[in-house]
Amino acid sequence: MLNKYARAFFTRVLTPFASFLLRIGVSPDAVTLTGTAGVMAGALVFFPRGEFFWGTIVITLFVFSDLVDGNMARQAGISSRWGAFLDSTLDRVADGAIFGGFALWYAGTGDNNMLCAVAIFCLASGQVVSYTKARGESIGLPVAVNGLIERAERLVISLVAAGLAGFHAFGVPGIQILLPIALWIVAVGSLITLVQRVVTVRRESAEADAAAATTQDSGAV
Repeated sequence: MLNKYARAFFTRVLTPFASFLLRIGVSPDAVTLTGTAGVMAGALVFFPRGEFFWGTIVITLFVFSDLVDGNMARQAGISSRWGAFLDSTLDRVADGAIFGGFALWYAGTGDNNMLCAVAIFCLASGQVVSYTKARGESIGLPVAVNGLIERAERLVISLVAAGLAGFHAFGVPGIQILLPIALWIVAVGSLITLVQRVVTVRRESAEADAAAATTQDSGAV
């Protein structure tokens, strides 16, 4: 849902920056790789130590590379299947690092096995939600459903909560509870989205199979 409305806005905002990078000779692939490395560093260096505010700041600075690289490719007229593949693949890597960072915190100093498991579920379910759409499209189905919690929602909910929870280190009492709440919301929302996509693929595949059978029967006549 957020992806539909926010992407167009931020694409317009970041267009001048994308143009500048092209002028100085930076490639879209370099931006993709740098952005992913920055997100991974922010998540895996800061989050396992409980430094959620600074980790979120670092991640936020780099996460917009996901919009900049595509913008650059379109401006330069070099959009390609490789670029789309690289971008999508590294998105999964970045997402894994973010929720992996949360899991490491709760497995260590955070000392909460339940929330560690929830963070791992968020990591795994996010990957599977993306896979269901990609797999459905690869077998020729439209997968015409967005779902309740997509990547944009997962990132916004978890990172906003993590950033706010980080104010606990600055003396704000009780605010750290926001991160567990956000992880539970993402976990439940991702499960619902997964079910929505599986049901949609099942329905579309049944319709496609029925249409193919009707076509074969008509041909036989």
